[in-house]
Amino acid sequence: MQILRRIFGSGAGSKPSSDGAIHLYVRCDRCGAPVHVRIDPRNDLAVEYGENDDAIGYRLTKEIMDARCFLLMRATIEYSRERRETARELEGGTFISQQEYAQLLEQSEHRSAGS
Repeated sequence: MQILRRIFGSGAGSKPSSDGAIHLYVRCDRCGAPVHVRIDPRNDLAVEYGENDDAIGYRLTKEIMDARCFLLMRATIEYSRERRETARELEGGTFISQQEYAQLLEQSEHRSAGS
């Protein structure tokens, strides 16, 4: 499990929170806008089936759009049968931590207030 944490990070922002949701934090590669997405793991995860029609895991495919340049980003996250994250990929953006999201949001608010 340590090796997965090193490869994919600590999973910050992708573990179910106290409200039962998975919170993703991403930054647009084009304009740098931060985006927060709330995922309901009971409804948003699709079951992946094996050869014998047994559930082998889950997959989340989520299209995300920022509010600045409107670039469409596509997140794909794979989960084990126990709903533990095993792999993640984001086209058009970068996964960030909740702290990085808060910092970027604060920076963008300061820029818009100074205009």
